[in-house]
Amino acid sequence: MFALIVVANPSKNSLSHAMAAAATRALMERGYDIAFHDLYAEQFDPVQPTGEQANTSSSSEVVEQHCSELARADLIVVCHPNWWGQPPAILKGWVDRVFRLDTAYAYPSGVGPEGIPVGLLRARHALVFNTSNTPREREVSLFGDPLETLWKNCIFGLCGVASVIRRVYAPASASTPEERTAWLAEVKALVENAA
Repeated sequence: MFALIVVANPSKNSLSHAMAAAATRALMERGYDIAFHDLYAEQFDPVQPTGEQANTSSSSEVVEQHCSELARADLIVVCHPNWWGQPPAILKGWVDRVFRLDTAYAYPSGVGPEGIPVGLLRARHALVFNTSNTPREREVSLFGDPLETLWKNCIFGLCGVASVIRRVYAPASASTPEERTAWLAEVKALVENAA
């Protein structure tokens, strides 16, 4: 089995990184082969150049590697903070360049971009772990939950991943060591259940 783990947080000491590490350990214990990407550490270029406007191939070996890993993954784990109800720009750019036509989705024969695509990803499960500094109740009551819709419907759902589990851990900045320990235990349990 093969898992793709992506973390997008500029701080190596972040809860996002701790969650990605917990997921990695859990999957390694279950015998998974893992592709792990820390987008900030790797300095992934989130800007889609003009030559990629058709979004079916790239001259970047890094992008091609990420696309190959996404297509092969049986399980996908994404860890990132909630910034303005969105993922960090580096992660959004990763999605733009890697979840591309003929890798993550396609159009049936005779159907153009105005039609309904079909998902191509083989992953059975995707898990998205978010941190936030806004208490969950306030986040939902004021803003809804844009990240839930984004990951479940607009990205993974459209690309054929039927089981998407997303958790928000908040407020991260005011969390206690005990809360963080409990959150990381939940991350580990959710990953183990999906594996």
